[in-house]
Amino acid sequence: MKKIFTKILVAVMILTVAGSSACKNRGEAGKQKEINMVEPEALEALEQQIEENVYPLPTSAEVIKHLTDMDLGYILGATNPPENVGNYVESYSRSVNMGVYGADLSYATLYNVQQDVIDYLASIRTLTLEQNLTKIYDESLYNEIKVNFDNRDALVTILTDAFDRTYSIMVDAGQANLALLMVGGAWVEGMYLTLAVSESGAHLSGFEPVLLEQKKSFELFEELASTYSDDPQVARMLAAVQPVREIYSGLGTSLTMEDVEALKRAVNTVRAELVK
Repeated sequence: MKKIFTKILVAVMILTVAGSSACKNRGEAGKQKEINMVEPEALEALEQQIEENVYPLPTSAEVIKHLTDMDLGYILGATNPPENVGNYVESYSRSVNMGVYGADLSYATLYNVQQDVIDYLASIRTLTLEQNLTKIYDESLYNEIKVNFDNRDALVTILTDAFDRTYSIMVDAGQANLALLMVGGAWVEGMYLTLAVSESGAHLSGFEPVLLEQKKSFELFEELASTYSDDPQVARMLAAVQPVREIYSGLGTSLTMEDVEALKRAVNTVRAELVK
């Protein structure tokens, strides 16, 4: 989904640049019939620039929709309580739990638990205050969610757009390290909720593809975060997810019940460290 979004943006920008070039050429020569092609090197640089500003993993909304599609019930008390928001005062915990609460917001939204949606939007606004991101999670977002409560695909699009904008603004503001902490927190909470729901559903076989897809996402997150490993906060996050790294490194293309239980213990350990 992210790659498709990136390709569309690249195509639009190429047409804009090419169109401008053509207009300029017509004004100067009046006989230009062909639009100059964008050089491959310029195209690659343009695509890279856009990708850096797009949320790099499947969002928690995209992951959790897989769970709602299985028609399993909402687990009360599984998410990080909104009142914990007062515990997160340092930039590390604030950024990580922006991602955690983002996943919890997705969970409440896609299960149509309206009071939790309101509470998690308020918690995210509190955490995003320093980044001037509160306008993304204001009443207009809730109203858009409320109008589409019966349309899960629309809800995923709405939430994904909000997370994309949050990530892009943080990166543009020179806070790519904090943006990656948010992504990591969202990944952990999304995985935690996935495993909690899978337990309630007696480990239905349908969960295996989701868990294996999350392995790819985790590896991508580590690859991205490793480029900022000199940053103390990112290094702290990479150290925190070590238990998950150890489990995933030993997994193949299928999962046993023992694999799932080991993964659950690892994710629970990491999550407890992040939300405390």
